[in-house]
Amino acid sequence: CFSSSIKWKFLEHKGPVFAPPYEPLPENVKFYYDGKVMKLSTKAEEVATFFAKMLDHEYTTKEIFRKNFFKDWRKEMTPEEKSTITNLSKCDFTHMSQYFKAQTEARKQMSKEEKQKIKDENERLLKEYGYCVMDNHKERIANFKIEPPGLFRGRGNHPKMGMLKRRIMPEDIIINCSKDSKIPPPPPGHKWKEVRHDNKVTWLVSWTENIQGSIKYIMLNPSSRIKGEKDWQKYETARRLKKCVDKIRNQYREDWKSKEMKVRQRAVALYFIDKLALRAGNEKEEGETADTVGCCSLRVEHIKLHPELDGQEYVVEFDFLGKDSIRYYNKVPVEKRVFKNLQLFMENKQPEDDLFDRLNTSILNKHLQDLMEGLTAKVFRTYNASITLQQQLKELTNRKSSKILSYNRANRAVAILCNHQRAPPKTFEKSMMNLQSKIDAKKEQLADARRELKSAKADAKVRRDEKSKKSVESKKKAVQRIEEQLMKLEVQATDREENKQIALSTSKLNYLDPRISVAWCKKWGIPIEKIYNKTQREKFAWAIDMAEEDFEF
Repeated sequence: CFSSSIKWKFLEHKGPVFAPPYEPLPENVKFYYDGKVMKLSTKAEEVATFFAKMLDHEYTTKEIFRKNFFKDWRKEMTPEEKSTITNLSKCDFTHMSQYFKAQTEARKQMSKEEKQKIKDENERLLKEYGYCVMDNHKERIANFKIEPPGLFRGRGNHPKMGMLKRRIMPEDIIINCSKDSKIPPPPPGHKWKEVRHDNKVTWLVSWTENIQGSIKYIMLNPSSRIKGEKDWQKYETARRLKKCVDKIRNQYREDWKSKEMKVRQRAVALYFIDKLALRAGNEKEEGETADTVGCCSLRVEHIKLHPELDGQEYVVEFDFLGKDSIRYYNKVPVEKRVFKNLQLFMENKQPEDDLFDRLNTSILNKHLQDLMEGLTAKVFRTYNASITLQQQLKELTNRKSSKILSYNRANRAVAILCNHQRAPPKTFEKSMMNLQSKIDAKKEQLADARRELKSAKADAKVRRDEKSKKSVESKKKAVQRIEEQLMKLEVQATDREENKQIALSTSKLNYLDPRISVAWCKKWGIPIEKIYNKTQREKFAWAIDMAEEDFEF
């Protein structure tokens, strides 16, 4: 293996695929301002189409989205357009919007040949741009296409929603490859911002996006060797934590009574990270992003203390926006010492003051690094998620249980621990009704089959011949088969209902050691395809090769 700093010796690739250039609208698609047709300049028209395409989305009704969009759109207008278009509510995008809807419909109605042609073109791009050579391996690239321009959405109520995501040009692009490789040529008439040969990083292409000023990268696919190794190391670090977690827990409990305020705060924060799988919570630039927090950045207003609540003592009520503006709401009984400490931390503070004013993520992670090499707050999340999955699978799976339902329930316990929520799917009610009517139909079918079996039995009693005996057997089998199908549908309904507000995939892809699932599949004779789809099987190929049924996290 290389020393951790050098990631490759040779790296060659074709560079990125840029978004296709803007194609102006046909003459017959009109934009109206204040009831009158108005022809827009190309730049203004392009930005208008971004809004038109989202017209049916609730985003375009949000005040902040509209305000940000209008401000950025005006920057793209000619002086004449700017002086005319002064009010977004006088703009009529419906004609444009209908045109794009018709286009989407037309795409759906395409002939097989036309669809195949598009498929072939995508295949060709993938073959040419979708692979690189790293050392002696041909590796698949994850995202070789650069995002097209559009309107920023953000997650939750992001203060920058509606702003214009600029088109990324070759002049924005930094290429990373080895000196002795064929350096990808920029598109004709353009040049790259920079070509560098940095073998201490694994990205191939990078640029800075204009909205948050964050750096975007083109990376290798998760199934590549380098990503698989990184993934494997992440779970090995979490397994190392298992060996010393008891010692660490005893230590932070001792620290709750430390003479130093700083040490106490650190110990209480660590308890939350360990017990509740909270994220550490990095410091943010003011006003740059949505107001989201993690453990270290909690403010006094984010918790309420209840000496007694719902028959439990020392309850802490959390209510804050976490990563991606997902609300974290939880009422947790804590140990008396933790409760007393929190009271102390909140003394003489305003709601907007920091709860842990002597603590930040770097202080915390530096302390964790002293406790165990490679330990960060995130490792606790990975460890607690994986260990929970393993315990839940042990408890929930037995000869009688529906195996997949047990697996999903165990996965759900982890997703709840990590607060991975989603909005119930828009089609939830409808798909639930469809499923219910399938179940009802199956029940009728079963009733019919049982009636037929009954009369076949009566018939066989009278006739006592081979033929009627065989008929009873086949009717018996039919009943069993329909019972199994009904059971399967009912399990599916339970699963869907329990799952409607929880996102299972985040923990499955990022926090759960895949070897636990592979070992479980081998032990119970479940095909791995039932747990991981094709992409996931590629990503976790290392674990599928490695884990036997006796693997213990």
